[in-house]
Amino acid sequence: MSEDIMKKIQSQIDQNKVILYMKGTKEVPQCGFSARVVQIINSYDVPFETVDVLADPEIRQGIKDYSDWPTIPQLFINGKFIGGCDICMEMDERGELEPLLREGVGKTID
Repeated sequence: MSEDIMKKIQSQIDQNKVILYMKGTKEVPQCGFSARVVQIINSYDVPFETVDVLADPEIRQGIKDYSDWPTIPQLFINGKFIGGCDICMEMDERGELEPLLREGVGKTID
């Protein structure tokens, strides 16, 4: 993978407190796994950005290389790789994801 793609990914992650690499957009997800993670994040009403890996094959492969994780979607909070759909669902069910998301965007839990 090119160094430019890795720099681009690092920049995206650095510039966004909560960022989801997914298939499609948060408005129009293009796979069920991506849609599920968007639904989870939206349930906490925190701002987040998305990157549509279908729009850029280099990003699609690059994010897998960057995180050493083979599947999409991939969630990052405050620069830290959290995981894919299954991990996000498990963390959500255990109540572990909300505090990370809220801390990531500086929003207290009501």
